[in-house]
Amino acid sequence: MDYLMRRSVPLTLLRGLIAGVVISAIFAAGFYFRGALPSLAASHTLATGDGANQPAPGSYPLLAQAQRLIEEHFLRPLPERTALEYGAIRGLITTLGDRQTFFIEPPVAASESNVLAGVYGGIGVLLKRDDQARFRLYPFPNSPAARAGVRDGDILLTVNGQDIPLTTPSDAADQLLRGEVKDGSGVRIIVERNEGITAEFFILFETIEVPSVIWRVLAEASDYGYIQILRFTARTPEELNNALADLRDAEVKGLILDLRNNPGGLLLESIQVASAFLPDDALVLSERTKNGTKEYPVSNSEKISQKELDIPLIVLVNEGSASAAELVAGALRDNRRALTIGQKTYGKWSIQLIFQLADKSSIHITTGEFFPPSGTPLDGIGMTPDIAMIPDQNGREVEIGEAIRELRKKTG
Repeated sequence: MDYLMRRSVPLTLLRGLIAGVVISAIFAAGFYFRGALPSLAASHTLATGDGANQPAPGSYPLLAQAQRLIEEHFLRPLPERTALEYGAIRGLITTLGDRQTFFIEPPVAASESNVLAGVYGGIGVLLKRDDQARFRLYPFPNSPAARAGVRDGDILLTVNGQDIPLTTPSDAADQLLRGEVKDGSGVRIIVERNEGITAEFFILFETIEVPSVIWRVLAEASDYGYIQILRFTARTPEELNNALADLRDAEVKGLILDLRNNPGGLLLESIQVASAFLPDDALVLSERTKNGTKEYPVSNSEKISQKELDIPLIVLVNEGSASAAELVAGALRDNRRALTIGQKTYGKWSIQLIFQLADKSSIHITTGEFFPPSGTPLDGIGMTPDIAMIPDQNGREVEIGEAIRELRKKTG
């Protein structure tokens, strides 16, 4: 997910886009969702010439007529009504021409919300495609998958006896490895190892708490601390607070904040992260929506009691840094709080609100564009770091080496 999301939704957002939207549910992770799409089988009729049967405001008479004709005349069995309705929703959204506005079905929507909450039921693996589009597994430390014997880089072949084609969407494949935590519930997988051998495991589901922040004192430079934010979830501010406290106790003289390959996440949490390094009078970002422009200053959240306003700071970014990660990097750079090193960022400076529909599917709708404190438009463009570097082809951490050199200049 490379979208930026927020928690509250104005009532007027979906007017003019989808008729019949009503307040539906409040999402468990704290997002506000509104709405249920109008039925595909709306009973409105198409006017026949005299104007007597004019469509109701916001209705889709042509869609209703097309559905009726298909039901009456199509030769072969029709898909289930839900599949037809999902197709109509996707068609409606496609006409908007915005790749960040999209529809997702209930299982993937549930998986997404759990990831943003930082907790889900599953076997505890990170699923990544390799350069041949195969799914490789990377188990979390002490996860059910790790304890069962799954190794980093194992290639996923089957789940519960079903092959996993290369065309399988990543979200759908990930969802197959998750499930409700109850007695005996789990998943059977077959994996292939680099040696060409296969291994089979049955792994019980457990509650998985996914860390969004990892940190350490650098082994190669023990006077500096390293903090990596993997994704901005509901738990990120508190985890960052713990990281800052630990590194302060270690008496580090400088910090490296690694936002590489961070796809984004929650808006308010990303503002809190940036605020941990900025003075109270600083601007974090500004937002443009249909209703005008709004500025977001530093947030003094109780989740961030450890603030680091003076310690030298380097931020690492790359083409995988998107959305909330770009927001934080831009705020720290434009306020001259940090030097940025790496590659040009993804260029995703828009915000999406998540609306849950009646069957727990959801739609993401682009509602605004963000700007760093400088006001420079970056959506679709990306942010160029202060020090641009070419990634090492052999996987060496040249960016961290450069960050250490820059910290040496600042700390002597």
